[in-house]
Amino acid sequence: MTAFTFKAMDLAGLPAIGEVDAQSKQVVADQLRARGLVVLDIAEKHTSREINIDLFKRIKADDLAIMTRQLATMVSSGMSILRALYVLEAQTDNEKLGAVLVAVRKDVEAGLPLSEAFGRHPKVFSPLFVAMAHAGEVGGMLDAVLLRVADQLEKDAALRRQIKSAMVYPTVVLTFAGLVLFGLVTFIVPVFAGVFKQFGGQLPGITKLTLAMSDFCKGYGWSIPFILGGGWYAFKRWRRTEPGRQRWDTFRLKLPMKIGTIVHKIALARWSRTFSALVGAGVPLLQALDLTGKTSGNWVVEKAMDDVVANVKQGGTLGEPLQAAEIFPTMVGHMVGVGEETGALDTMLEKIADFYEDQVAAAVKALTSILEPVMIVVIGAIVGFIVISMYMPMFKVYDQIG
Repeated sequence: MTAFTFKAMDLAGLPAIGEVDAQSKQVVADQLRARGLVVLDIAEKHTSREINIDLFKRIKADDLAIMTRQLATMVSSGMSILRALYVLEAQTDNEKLGAVLVAVRKDVEAGLPLSEAFGRHPKVFSPLFVAMAHAGEVGGMLDAVLLRVADQLEKDAALRRQIKSAMVYPTVVLTFAGLVLFGLVTFIVPVFAGVFKQFGGQLPGITKLTLAMSDFCKGYGWSIPFILGGGWYAFKRWRRTEPGRQRWDTFRLKLPMKIGTIVHKIALARWSRTFSALVGAGVPLLQALDLTGKTSGNWVVEKAMDDVVANVKQGGTLGEPLQAAEIFPTMVGHMVGVGEETGALDTMLEKIADFYEDQVAAAVKALTSILEPVMIVVIGAIVGFIVISMYMPMFKVYDQIG
């Protein structure tokens, strides 16, 4: 596809300019005539000016939610989609999002549906986003569906903020503890090492371990950031593989100190909120089930949804396979069953999401209060380990003198 700039005029004599992606100038001319425009000029856009959308892969969920809500407001007021996109790209403060909106607007100008234009940027607009926008276009309720999408994005962002805020304290403390340990073994332990050489004799195992750590930090301390970075990169690569994702998601659900419980509740809250948004937007049930599983963020939930899809295809209900899956509490299966029977599935799913989001907030607060004394014990254990390992040889010498 090549980018072309065009100048045209409508039947009322008003000028129209813009950019479209097409295979040739003739295709652009045909598209413009189909829109009722008189073509004045078409030129190929110079590639050096082309915006590389692949560079814009990370956009904050809050910015995306605000953009979606603004788009919904303008569409509901009767503004055309194309004009709304022009307004959004002009007023957005996020340059990355603005560049993506320019590309979306070009595709809409070229005649693509809005949902298909969104779908061309999967790094920004998730399959959930695209599917709901498509359902809104087909059902003639795009503004209402976009509001649901904005609500979904805001809820998801709030959930992420809760988790990140809970992780700030242990991250800071563990980082500080690591720096303290590095400083002790690099600068303090070598002083004791010289004294131990004067003592002679066999050193305790704990002292030998500490001295080995000191030698490594003095000689190869520069390599520690590279080792940690390489380990983190390797872990992320492994986690992206299917076996890695399966094992990691299963392991996370079993973490101690109620961390696994929080992970479980987060997965349930995200699952129910996503499923509710898709059902409420009018997305076909099987497609909604498939998207919900893929966007749940946990392999165990995704696997359970495969069983649900299979059961629905055979004419079964949603509630039965949900009750049979271990990842879903009994309450969830029964509430979904009631929602099916009463025709209020989306409302029932929203209630489930609200319940588990409240549960996550309470659990995160409890975890934070537990982590404070645990972190104090961790730092005390690190410092105590170094102190004991350094003083044990001295105690041994004192015993011999006595």
